[in-house]
Amino acid sequence: MKNLHIQIDINSALYSKNPNSSELGRKIINKSIELIYEIGFEAFTFKKLGALIQSPESSIYRYFDNKHTLLLYLTSWYWTWVEYQMVFVTTNVVSAHERLKKSIEILTKPVVEDNEISYVNEVLLSEIIFSESIKGYHTKSVDEENKKGCFKAYKRVVRRVSEIVSEIDEDFKYPHMLISTVIEGAHHQKYFTEHLPALTDVSNEEDSITQFYTKLVFNFLPREKT
Repeated sequence: MKNLHIQIDINSALYSKNPNSSELGRKIINKSIELIYEIGFEAFTFKKLGALIQSPESSIYRYFDNKHTLLLYLTSWYWTWVEYQMVFVTTNVVSAHERLKKSIEILTKPVVEDNEISYVNEVLLSEIIFSESIKGYHTKSVDEENKKGCFKAYKRVVRRVSEIVSEIDEDFKYPHMLISTVIEGAHHQKYFTEHLPALTDVSNEEDSITQFYTKLVFNFLPREKT
């Protein structure tokens, strides 16, 4: 997103101290992404992160209550960043069909690192979102965390794209269901491609996941009038 200087604002319920407010906090985010990507969320601990950043484990707890909260923070950061991308590529696009197409592309295409925010590797973070983010809300505390607004960023993205669907067809009854299916399905297909290829039809064809979900969505909607 060249020439677009963005500020990622995260719900304060997701941290004890804003990690973006200090060099140590930004380092915690940077290295936690690398470590979770390398060893997985189950094996990830603040003790291991502390050793990696050469800082006491207690210093990490000043920013996050536990690793679950950190995962929620990373997930919220990712979806806020995705929303900025969507705003950037759809602003001043008159056609709702074209805005929807561009939005689906952002939700389904491989992520490219954004150099505007140097301490976050968006490519590695997207891989964590694909494989680990479901653990953020498949928990006993999901309802309580939802009341605190922990999933607002993800819900904003779904709502934004759903509103475009409703703009195209105001009588379509399932816009949120359709878009959340696209997002979660695309994540599953990317994961299957890398680890369980027998469960997907992704081939060497470029952007096959994007093409599939674009066709899926538009099959539910009326064609653009010419």
